[in-house]
Amino acid sequence: MLNWKRNLWILWIGSFFTAASFFMVIPFLPIFLLEINVHQHTEMWSGLIFSSAFFAGAISSPFWGRIADKYGRKPMIIRAGFALFIIYILVAFVTNPYQLLALRIMQGLLSGFIPGAIALVGTNTPSDKIGYALSMISTATATGGIVGPLLGGLIAELVGNRLAFASAALLVFIATILVIFLVKEENFTPSKERGSVKNDIMVAYTNRPFMLVLVLTVVTTCSIMTIEPILPLYIVELGGSSDKASLIAGFVFSLPGLASALIAPYWGKWADKVGFDRVLFIGLLGGGLGTLAQIIFSDIWGFSITRFVFGIFFCAVFPALNGLVVKSTDADFRGRAFGLNQTANQMGGMIGPMIGGFIGGILPVQSVFVITGMLLLAATGLAYWKANDLNPALKRKIMPGK
Repeated sequence: MLNWKRNLWILWIGSFFTAASFFMVIPFLPIFLLEINVHQHTEMWSGLIFSSAFFAGAISSPFWGRIADKYGRKPMIIRAGFALFIIYILVAFVTNPYQLLALRIMQGLLSGFIPGAIALVGTNTPSDKIGYALSMISTATATGGIVGPLLGGLIAELVGNRLAFASAALLVFIATILVIFLVKEENFTPSKERGSVKNDIMVAYTNRPFMLVLVLTVVTTCSIMTIEPILPLYIVELGGSSDKASLIAGFVFSLPGLASALIAPYWGKWADKVGFDRVLFIGLLGGGLGTLAQIIFSDIWGFSITRFVFGIFFCAVFPALNGLVVKSTDADFRGRAFGLNQTANQMGGMIGPMIGGFIGGILPVQSVFVITGMLLLAATGLAYWKANDLNPALKRKIMPGK
C-alpha cells in the first residue's frame, strides 16, 4: 500500500479516537461540575469552562503551525496526543472548578491532533486525491462525534464520569502510539524562514484566496455553533418530554454526523473532479437552506429528517475549506496555514455559542435558526461573489506573500 494511503487510514483511526475522546467528556462537563459540588452559578462555570479552550486554542494555533513548518506535522500530532492524554488523566482527579478551568485552558493551548492530521494528509497526498482524503478525515471526526457521546454516557453511567475521562485518555494514547509507529511523513522540507506569528499573519493577509478561506471558516463555524446552546430547548418545545430531552437531543445531534459519515467521501471525490470552490458553494447553499427549513416542522420527526438532509449538504463544507487551504498555500507554509485556519475555527466556535445563547434568551428559539441560516447564505453569497479569487488557487500554487 502506498504511504499516503497508509497515512490516511492510520490518521483516520487516530482522528476518530481523538474526536470520540473529546465527545466522551465535553457534553458531560455540566454534570461533572455538579459532582464536584458546583451548585451555584453552574451555568456560568459551564460556559466559561467550555469556551476557555476555544479562546486558548485561537491564541496558540498559529504558534504550533509555525513549529510544524519547522519540525514537521508528525511531531506536532504526537505532542498534541500526549498533551491530551495527560490532561484527560488529570481531569479525572480534579476537585474544584478552578482546576477544571485551568486544565481546559491547557487543553486549548496544547491541543492540535486533528488539525495536525489534516495538515499532514493535505501535504502528503497526491493532488488528485486531496479532496477524497480530507473528506475521509472529516468522516473520522464525524463518526467520533457520534460514538463519543454514546460511549461516554455509557461509561459514566456504569462507573462514573471520572473513569470516563480516564477512558478518553486511553483512546488518545492509543491514537498517538499508532501515529508514532505507523505514520510516515514525506514531502516535508523544513522552513528556514525566520519570522514570527505576526509576520505569518501579514503573509496570510497578502494571500487573497487564503484570507477568503479564513473568513468563510469563521462565519461557517460561528453559524453552526450558534444553534448548539438552544437545540435541547427547541427539542423540548417541539414536544419531546423534558425527562427524555437528553436522549432525544443526543439522537438529533448525531444526525448531521451520521450524514457526514455516509456522504462526505462522495463529496470529496467530486471535489477532486470539479473543484473545491464548487463543492463549497453547494455545501453552504444546502446548509443555509437546510437550516431555515428546520423551523418549518412542528414535530420532532420532521425536524430530525430535515437535520439529516442539512447534514448531507453541510458535510461538504469543511473538507472543501481544508482543500482550499492546501491549494492556496505553498507546502512550506502549510503548517502555519492550518494553524491560522484552526484559529479561525476556534474564534467561530467561541463566538457562535455566545450569539446563540444571547439571541435565544431574548427572542423566540426559531429566530436562532433564521439568523444561522442567513449567515450561511451570506457565506454562500461571499463564496459565489469571490469565486474568481478561489479559482486561481485550484490552478496554480499561490506563493506566500505574493
